[in-house]
Amino acid sequence: MKNMLTIDWSAIVLGSEEWSFLPEVALRTLIMFIIIITGLRFMGKRGVKQLSVVELVVIIGLGSAAGDPMFYKEVGIVFSLLVFLIIILLYAGLTYIVGKSKKAEDMLEGKPLCLIQDGVFVLENFKKENLGSDEFFAELRLKGISHLGQVETAIEETSGELSVFYYADENIRPGLSVMPDSLNRPVKNIETPGCYSCTFCGYTENKAVGNAGCCPRCKREDWVEAINKKRIS
Repeated sequence: MKNMLTIDWSAIVLGSEEWSFLPEVALRTLIMFIIIITGLRFMGKRGVKQLSVVELVVIIGLGSAAGDPMFYKEVGIVFSLLVFLIIILLYAGLTYIVGKSKKAEDMLEGKPLCLIQDGVFVLENFKKENLGSDEFFAELRLKGISHLGQVETAIEETSGELSVFYYADENIRPGLSVMPDSLNRPVKNIETPGCYSCTFCGYTENKAVGNAGCCPRCKREDWVEAINKKRIS
């Protein structure tokens, strides 16, 4: 029983290596760090700031190639350097092709998608993206938006960032709230007349007391009261 409880601290701390391997790990890490910096400098600033799909694959590949030689004794640096060279050459080749062919650019990097137009969701584009309403609403709130009526156009760029173009204050109209829990209490029957928004597409219209009916854009039947606040910059 005593032997079963014995902990091999040396194996936990060092694994199968000896203390004498630590200086070599430090040297390997320094060399690979210099190679990574050199590779990223070759890729240019865009490769560091805005990662497309191709660039993300390159970064993952470089990270994997750089990590193993740092602490695996059996992995030589020269093999990792070869992987680096191949990845960077592939990246340079793909960058050249993308620069020459719009079709190749669209295939590899995708196209910007308009997700909101005139204060309502562009459903055919919104469905292409794996965005839940909570996640998307959070992005809008980070832009200082409290409801869709403040938004003229919202475009998801190929980098994944969201570009938003706002209505001027005098042109803001009632819209679907993007505040937390704003969709939790939808109604199908209107008790208080006013502006209501479809919870699915954001379409907004005035409604009288009675059955709310179907949304003319998406045919859904759930509505919430719209809000008409101005943006606070």
